[in-house]
Amino acid sequence: MEGLRETVVMNFSGVYGEENFWKKENPLWLDFGDVSGTSCYCDPKAGEEIRRRIRNLSCHGIHFLDSGNYHYLSLFWMEKMQKPFRLLVFDNHTDMQSPAFGGLLSCGSWVREALEELPLLREVMLVGPEEEAFLQIEEALRARVRFVSRERLRSQEGRCGAWPGECRDLPVYLSVDKDILCPADACTGWSQGDTSLENLLAMAEEAFVSCPVCGMDVCGERDPRQRGSSEANDRANRELLSLAKKYGLSQRSEA
Repeated sequence: MEGLRETVVMNFSGVYGEENFWKKENPLWLDFGDVSGTSCYCDPKAGEEIRRRIRNLSCHGIHFLDSGNYHYLSLFWMEKMQKPFRLLVFDNHTDMQSPAFGGLLSCGSWVREALEELPLLREVMLVGPEEEAFLQIEEALRARVRFVSRERLRSQEGRCGAWPGECRDLPVYLSVDKDILCPADACTGWSQGDTSLENLLAMAEEAFVSCPVCGMDVCGERDPRQRGSSEANDRANRELLSLAKKYGLSQRSEA
């Protein structure tokens, strides 16, 4: 059973309290401030507790994951997929590093771990990192990734064309890290790309039109301990949520 397509806000750092995009949506608000061992790296005990709290939720909605430190949460949502699927990621980084610190799941290794651990994941479509970063990944893993580089995006003005007709055969889980955006359109805690919000939205909508997108998540909030404003992130989140609602990924839940 597919489950309710709803908006879920996963609050780890408290930064969503500075934003307004969710306040009229009646989202499912999940607080994880009491769970330690979650920032950048997820220790096994924390992973078990997070999975417990989302056990009865569907992967078929839109999930806001807090900052890029928590992008590994995408893996927990994709574990819920019950049929073969593709993963489409918009990100300034590959998130395909080798695991470190005893093999702990991290925000920098989760795509790699998804390819290695999720038997239903057939292919990754990765949009945004620099060509050089992608070439540093082992060839066996690169063979399972359809890649659109930052350099190619510049030359094509945001139209990446990563999903031709054959991508219609499987459901797609869409993951957006706002660090793909230029600093004028997002304030994140990681190095950022140079894609405009307008172009990101155009590419995401191209995916919705071309592929059967069944679930989505968004991360890339700023670290509230650092200087900066969440205003641009709030706008980007609002636009991405609006897009998800347009294509049926979020049905307003009852208060």
